Amino acid sequence: MSRLRPLLLILVLMAAWELAARSGLWSPLVLPSLERIGRELVLFLSRPEGWMQAWVSLYRAFGGFAAAALVGALLGMLMGRSALVGRMLDPLFSGTYAVPKLALFPVFIFIFGLGSLSKVALIFLECLYPMVIITSQGARAVDPVLIWSAQNMGASRAATLRRVLLPATMPYVFAALRVALPVALIVVIITEMISSVDGLGYVVIYSLASLRTDRMLAIVVVIAALGLALDRALVAARDRLVYWEKLDTYFA
Repeated sequence: MSRLRPLLLILVLMAAWELAARSGLWSPLVLPSLERIGRELVLFLSRPEGWMQAWVSLYRAFGGFAAAALVGALLGMLMGRSALVGRMLDPLFSGTYAVPKLALFPVFIFIFGLGSLSKVALIFLECLYPMVIITSQGARAVDPVLIWSAQNMGASRAATLRRVLLPATMPYVFAALRVALPVALIVVIITEMISSVDGLGYVVIYSLASLRTDRMLAIVVVIAALGLALDRALVAARDRLVYWEKLDTYFA
C-alpha cells in the first residue's frame, strides 16, 4: 500500500484534470482532455522522430551534467579540505550563486554558436554550483576523529584520502548529483525553447506556437518521465555504490 499511495495521488490529480477539462469552463486549447494528451503521447512515442528529439535533449543534458559532476566534485573536495583553496573560491561561488546563469545564454550563443555547444556550456555552469557547494560541505563535515585514527595507524595522505575522505564524502556527492541532474534537464529544455530546431524544448515551444496544447503537455509528460527514470537510476546507483550508508529518511 505504501508503494501505491503516490499513484493514488496521481490518479486523483488526473481525475480532477479530466473533470475540469470536460466541464466546459475552459477552452480545450487551454485545458485539453487526458484523451487528447494521451493520443498525442502515443503518436510521439510511436514515431522515430520523437525518440530522436528525446535523444538530442538527453545528449546535451548529459554532456553538461557529466562535465559539471567531474569538475564540481574535484573542486568541492579541494575547497572542503584545503583552507587556501576554500578562501579563494568560496566567495566566488557563494557570491555568484544567486545570479541567473540563463542571462548569460546570449553570450554563450555569441561565443559557441547556436548549436549544442552553447547549451552544453550553460548546463555545465548551472550544474557546477550545486556540485561544488554540496561536495565542499560534505568534505568539510568529515569527522576529524576518523582522519586522526587513520593517521595514528600509519596511513599515508593518499590512503587517508582513498579510505576515509572519499567514502565519507560520497553521500554528499550523490546528493549533489540528485540536485544537478534535474537542473540539467530544466536548462536544456529552456535553452532549446529559446534557440534550437531540435530537442524536446523545441517541440514544446513549436507545439505551443501552433496552439497544440495537447501535444505540448504530452511532451511535458515525456520530460517528467525521463526525470523520474533518471532519478530512480541515480538512487539505485547510490544504494549500490555507497552501500555503507543507507538513506534512512528516503522513502522508495
